[in-house]
Amino acid sequence: MEIKEYQAITEAILFASGEPVEISRLAEVLELDEDTVERLTDDLMNEINTRTGGIKLVRLDKSYQMCTRSEYADYVRRALDIRRNTPLTQAAMEVLAIVAYNQPVTRAFIDQVRGVDCAAVIQGLIAKSLIEEKGRLDLPGRPLLYGTTEDFLRCFGISSLSELPPLPQKDADSDMQETTLDEVIEDSMTQTKGEAPEGTPIMTGTE
Repeated sequence: MEIKEYQAITEAILFASGEPVEISRLAEVLELDEDTVERLTDDLMNEINTRTGGIKLVRLDKSYQMCTRSEYADYVRRALDIRRNTPLTQAAMEVLAIVAYNQPVTRAFIDQVRGVDCAAVIQGLIAKSLIEEKGRLDLPGRPLLYGTTEDFLRCFGISSLSELPPLPQKDADSDMQETTLDEVIEDSMTQTKGEAPEGTPIMTGTE
């Protein structure tokens, strides 16, 4: 089988899935090793994203997903009657930043950093699929651990957590710069402006 045929199969799988597909799953279906599949799919992604069209391919850590281009999101919403995402509150942005930079974290850790009960905010972020449970801490009570999701990566336009902007550093006087974690995320990804991005790509495929 030739490279182009492998890529065509991969494109069909990603389009039909309607959700992120892990490299390991693609490798299993194509009967190739993961490194080869990763190279093939990265080349496919470059080809799709540089040609004129309404669809693009994004990488989300160890997965790939087909989605619409953000500039056409409003048209897709109108056609499909999709409700615009509800803006994130300041509290939600702060909790999301704490989780993103310290994950996996417990609710107690988040509460301690913010100084208030964050249970409702955490549940709201889970409902938006921006954070999820990542297991339990091996301590009395077995508290839940939380981390970000692939939807978090997609909504903030990054492929992995390594692309998050650096945290504020201590200056010469050992005083932290007066920048909150949520401001770091906001400043680096200006398209969000404290809310779920208006141009968030809309996933394609069968549902």
